[in-house]
Amino acid sequence: MSRIGKLPIAIPAGVKVDYKDGVVTVKGPKGEMSQKVAESIAVKIEDNQIVFERANDEKEQRSLHGLYRALVNNMVHGVSVGYKQQLELVGVGYRATAQNNILELSLGYSHAIFIQLPPEIKVEAVMDRKSNPMITLESADKQLLGQVCAKIRSYRMPEPYKGKGIKFVVEQIPLQIGRAHV
Repeated sequence: MSRIGKLPIAIPAGVKVDYKDGVVTVKGPKGEMSQKVAESIAVKIEDNQIVFERANDEKEQRSLHGLYRALVNNMVHGVSVGYKQQLELVGVGYRATAQNNILELSLGYSHAIFIQLPPEIKVEAVMDRKSNPMITLESADKQLLGQVCAKIRSYRMPEPYKGKGIKFVVEQIPLQIGRAHV
């Protein structure tokens, strides 16, 4: 049996889960999300838990079993607690400002970069004189948050010699030694 798929998902207080016509809908204080589930995966909601069961032990069924359990677990966690990512801008003159879900980045290019963020994502940019600019993104949708972070990061990936670029706060950039001039 799938190690992930067989684990039940506990439904926290304040979260409501419905399953109709192959679609799992989760409502909570942070928002509402829904996910279509394959017909071969059975979803049971009982005793404040969600349990997933598969029809047979074929390889595709085993992978879908764990996949849908993980997706619904992320939805339950997202609508109850939410997800948060912090990005750090490392480099001289790098700046970030946020207004009305529009993020403005100055990353050393000849022009500023404006990014229109989805309404599901809350953004906050902090600029202190003593530290690097920080961008904080919050959302109930883990997948959407990851896509937006990857898009922002792609404008200036961290380079391996000085570590300049946009990086996650928890990320460690292994620096390489430059070429030795003899």
